[in-house]
Amino acid sequence: MRIFLLFFFSLICSSHSLAQSLNYHPTDTLQRTIIQVQQDLYEVELNLHKAQKDLTTGIIISTIGYSVTILGGQLLGDNPDVGRALLYVGGATGITGTVFLIKGFKKLSVGPPRQPVYGPN
Repeated sequence: MRIFLLFFFSLICSSHSLAQSLNYHPTDTLQRTIIQVQQDLYEVELNLHKAQKDLTTGIIISTIGYSVTILGGQLLGDNPDVGRALLYVGGATGITGTVFLIKGFKKLSVGPPRQPVYGPN
């Protein structure tokens, strides 16, 4: 009788552990992984889209500002007052464009990569 109870008890324990391992569905993990990859890709694409406007604006403003600065430097010999004014205005405009560029590059940063998770969560 004891052997039968021992056998029956071990059978129940093994079937319980077998049932737990059968609850793991690899397709659920695959679906979660695919969804997570899709969300990560969406975030990257969104950051690129947001950064594009700031980067384009920054390049245009910086180019105009530093061009005006060069023009002001050229006019310093012939017309010093206008040349000096253009130097200041062009420099300020160029710095403003650089601020837009920095803002755009910050949007490109997505942070450090996450450690991938394998197996059931």
